[in-house]
Formats: sequence, structure tokens, C-alpha cells
Amino acid sequence: MAQDMAEGPAGFLGTITLQESKRDVRTDTATAITEIDETEIKDRQAGTVAELIDSVPGVNLVNGTRAQGSGINIRGFGATGTYGTDQKVLIQVDGVTRGSEELYRIGNQLFTDPALYKQVEVIRGTVGSFEYGSGVVGGAVLLETKDASDFTGGEPGFAFRQMLEFSTNGEGIANSSILAWQPTEKLEFLVNYTNRQLGIQEDGDGNPINPAGGDINDPSYMVKGKLTFGADDAHSLTASYTNTDSTQYNVPYDAFGLGTGFGFVDRETSSETAMLRYGYNPAGNDLVDLSLQFSYANEEIMQTPVPGTPPFLVGLIGADHKYETTTVTLKNRSYFDTGPVAHNLVSGMEYIYRKRLDASSAPGGDDNRWAFFLIDEMAFGGGWTVTPAVRYETSDISGTTAPNNGQFSNEALMGGVSVRYAFGNGISVFGSAAYTEVLPPIDDLDNVARVSTTEKSRTFEIGAAYEGQDLFSSGDTLSLKANIYDTELWDVTSYVSATPMGQQLLDEVHTQGIEVEGSYAMQNGFYTDVNATITEAEQTDAVFVTQDWGLQAGNSLRVTVGKKWGDALDLSWETEMNESVTNTFGYTPGYAVHNLRATVAPKEGVWEGTEFRVGVENLFDQNYRTPLMSPGRRATGRNFKVTIAKAF
Repeated sequence: MAQDMAEGPAGFLGTITLQESKRDVRTDTATAITEIDETEIKDRQAGTVAELIDSVPGVNLVNGTRAQGSGINIRGFGATGTYGTDQKVLIQVDGVTRGSEELYRIGNQLFTDPALYKQVEVIRGTVGSFEYGSGVVGGAVLLETKDASDFTGGEPGFAFRQMLEFSTNGEGIANSSILAWQPTEKLEFLVNYTNRQLGIQEDGDGNPINPAGGDINDPSYMVKGKLTFGADDAHSLTASYTNTDSTQYNVPYDAFGLGTGFGFVDRETSSETAMLRYGYNPAGNDLVDLSLQFSYANEEIMQTPVPGTPPFLVGLIGADHKYETTTVTLKNRSYFDTGPVAHNLVSGMEYIYRKRLDASSAPGGDDNRWAFFLIDEMAFGGGWTVTPAVRYETSDISGTTAPNNGQFSNEALMGGVSVRYAFGNGISVFGSAAYTEVLPPIDDLDNVARVSTTEKSRTFEIGAAYEGQDLFSSGDTLSLKANIYDTELWDVTSYVSATPMGQQLLDEVHTQGIEVEGSYAMQNGFYTDVNATITEAEQTDAVFVTQDWGLQAGNSLRVTVGKKWGDALDLSWETEMNESVTNTFGYTPGYAVHNLRATVAPKEGVWEGTEFRVGVENLFDQNYRTPLMSPGRRATGRNFKVTIAKAF
């Protein structure tokens, strides 16, 4: 909390505490970025990361919140009704890039548990993405795992936190155990184990939602350690390993739709991430803040056709899929001045090696990539900040599938620039332009039309922000940010459309929108958060017929009103609204859904260190469907959630 100390002739008169809302608005940057901190992660009682970030403007979920057969879509790109990802939304865990390729009908975009994380950042659009990867048209999701010092306070000793959560719709049970240990101030270890179980949920009319999909039993665990050493603690070593597993029996091969025409399988999904990072940040040297990171991500989908499967389907639905991604990233941050200009320069290089198992209807191979990036945030006098960014990336793919004898190469030079001007009175204006290319993945090895070119995209954005305090009453705070974006994607290879000549690749996708975020908090603890998205989008097919973009999610508004009593009690009412829209998933009527949340965290007495959370989602048990949900699926009906957590 920010504090303002008032002084007068008699000296110190008191402290005015500036209250905070549920979510801060990033008014200090031209990038469209939203941060979800650990407090909000806990308060939302989310079962998946997708469920956690769908409250961000411009973010929508395909097929709801389950990790299997669902995905994340940002500004109309990302997961589709057919694939878990279209390669235009980037996901990283502790700097490790995650996500499967365009895996037909069963692909998943993010499979991990939100209990493992202390912060999630969602970047919308392209301009803020060049440090992390190429082809980011929709946006990026950056997750940061917890550290032992977050629980020990940086002091030697042990800390333990136990969480239990219960939900009525689907009779869900979740437990999370965290053990943190600091033998010394310079050495720390953390172990986390989380298990989520969920049965078949019901919609607002009491009908089971996708009962063929089966129950969920998803265990996750993480081990993490950090050592700080050397003069002035300039050196550090951080290592972590996370793993999430899921087993489903006798479920449809088609995890996206409700059809069973492909047959049934027993499916085991495993997702693991390992990371080792060396850091060097010498005291008194602003030119060096270096990190060298090695990471490995492995995602496996193992499938066994159930007895009685027709022989002609066994090869397809019995295929096992495996994606291994090894990345080495060298990065440095420097602070220096050139005359009146202050620089915050991030530079680096990256090697990415991806290996995909060859499977039926899913070509395997190897993808070797080199990337170099440079982002320079330059602060000029008078309130100006200019941030140019550039990324150069090469890709060499080899496999056993024609054409091109199973080999093709691509390269791309991408970049952008953002400009921000702060007037000095809390008001700022900004704008940006960015260009990126989506390099073909291994999945395109068997399609000459797709491997012969890269998808290209440009995005323009303009906006304004305001941040101030003591506006309507002493100690209140107000933050507002609005940005307008215009994105064009051409040389399209990811999407097809029905034409008189049959299924043809689209020629162009053009999306536009306005995103608004706001928060207001008073000294008495009252707060409100608002975010809204107004969007329209078009697609042009191979015969130059233009129609509405098939992945358009429509206009939305989310409002939260709440009251805090210090850090001990937080009550809030959230309303999420969406206009009707017609897209690839058919016609979706408009809806308004209400959620209640309460957090009680006593600061003294026998309950000190205990947190109680109660939530009611879909309070009025409305039967509705979200805009990117397959026809026949419905959203979850009323759901009571109770969470109890205790820190020792």
C-alpha cells in the first residue's frame, strides 16, 4: 500500500493509507499488459490457469476452463475449435516456452495448475513480445512460480502452507501443500504438491456438461531451489521442476467437440518443465544484469483405443504424441545514459530445439531455431519514452515427411516501436507499431502450401492512461487505461474457409478493438474494477469474399465492486457480461453472470495465519454458452467454492 505522510507546523500529523482495488492497472507502459498477483490468484479459486486469466480484457476461452479440450484465445487468436493453438499466442513458465502445435482435435494449449504460481502477466498484442518469442499476434501469457522466500520472509527456517478447497458443482476437491526451507539466508528450497479432483459438472438447467469427457484427477508438483553466493551476492543459481499429469478413461478422442465419431480412448497427458538459471548482477555495475538459462519442456499425450474400436480408426486415435522443447537463453539488462537519454536495454540470444514424435496425421521432426533480440527503453527529458524492439529468428526443420524431402528453412526479421508521453499530471498518451512473422511449425511438414511461406502480421495501437489520488476524497486512487488496436494477418496458412472451389486457405484476417481497464479505491476500503472489450473482425477468403472473423468473441464488460476491511476481510461482487455474437461456433446469445467472493484472513488470535475463502460462481444459476464454446456445450451452473488455507 502506498502511504502519504502529512506534516505541518506541529510536525507529523498522521499517515494517509492509499487503498488498493483487486487488480492494478499498468498505466506506466505503452504495452497492453495485465498482471494478476498471488492474492488475486487465491481469491479467484481457479482450477486452471485458463480459468484464471479469462477475466483479462481480450482473453477468451475455447470450450470452457478444463485443461483437456480447451484453450486460450487472445484478441481472436490462439486456440480454435479444432486445434489447441494456432501458434499466435505464446505461453511461458519461468521463461520456458510451452504449448503443443496444431494438434488436430486433442491439442491442449496450457496444462498446469494455478496453485504453482505467484504471478501471471498477460501481454495483449505484439509490441511487448519480442523478448519472449516470434509470431505473437494475439498475445503472451507469462507465469512465474513461487519461491521459498515468499513463505519464509527471507529468514532461515521452515514454513508450511496447507490448502483445501471444495466445490459443489462436480463435487470438486483440491488440496495443495507447500513446504519452504531456508537453511541460510542465501539458500532456499520449496516443494509443492497439488491434486485436483472434479466430477461431471452441470449447467444452469441441471444437465450434465460433456459427461463422456469423464472425471478429472490431476496431480501437480514442483520442486525449486535457489543459491545466492559471491561478493555482494552477485551470483545466483536457480533450479526448478514442475509436473502435471491427467488420466482419463473411455473418453472421446475428439476432446474439442461433443462428437464420438472418432471413437473412444484411454488418454494420459503429462506435462513437465525443468529449468536451470545462472544470474550475475554485480553491485555498483549498472551495465551487467546477466542471466543464462537452460530449460526443457516435455508434453506427452498417450492414447489407447478402447476395446471394440474399428480397425481403420486404431492408427489415428491410438497415436501417441510427444513434444520436447529445449531452450538456452542468454540475456542481459543494462542501465546507462547517452547524454540526456536514459537507457534500459535488454539484449539477448536464444537457441530453441524442438522435437516432435512422428504420429498418424501428425508429422514428426526436429526444429532448430536461433534468435537474437534487442529492446531499448529510452527515457527522454520532458516525459517522453521511446522503446524500439527487434528480433531476428531462423528456423531449420527436418523430418521424414514430404514435400521438400522433409526439410525446410525460414527466417524473419521482426520488430516494433512504442512511444509514450507523460504530461506530469497523471495523464499519459501512447502509441505503437509492431510487425511479426509466424514461422511454420513441424506440423506443416506435410503441406507444401504452408511450409513455403511465413504468416505475417502488423499491429498498430494508440491509447491513453490516467493515474491519480485524492480526487474525490482524501486517500482515494483512480487508474484508467484505454487502448485501440488494429491487427492485420496475411499470407495465412493456419485457417481455411469453405469456398466454391472447396476448402481454401484464408487470404487475410483483420481484427480491431478497444480495450479499457480501470480501478478506483477509497480510503474506507471501497473499491471497484472495470474492464471492457469492444471488437470487430473480418476474414477474407481465397476468392476475396469478406465476412465476420470466425473466432470473434464479441463485446464484453466485467465490473467488480467490493469492500476491504484492512487485510483481514474482503467482500466483492463481480458481474461479467457478453453481447450476442455469431461466429464459427454458431450463434451465442448475450448473457450476464454474477459471482460473489469473500476472503477472511485473521491477523491475530488462534486463527492468525489462516485464510478462509468463499465464492459463488454463476450466482443465479444461468444456463448460457460462452462465445468460443462448441455447439452443444454449456457453461458451468451455480458453483459454491470453499477454501481453507493455513500457514505454519
